[in-house]
Amino acid sequence: MTYLLMGYSAIFTLLAVYMVILGKRQKQIEKEIKQLEEWNSEI
Repeated sequence: MTYLLMGYSAIFTLLAVYMVILGKRQKQIEKEIKQLEEWNSEI
């Protein structure tokens, strides 16, 4: 039973870390899109 709990804990921890990484990437991509839109509107 202990191994099952440890396995689920590890999986949920990895999923949480992955979600945080995806959130950071999404914010970075949104910033880049805004910059491209600003540069495009200046032309």
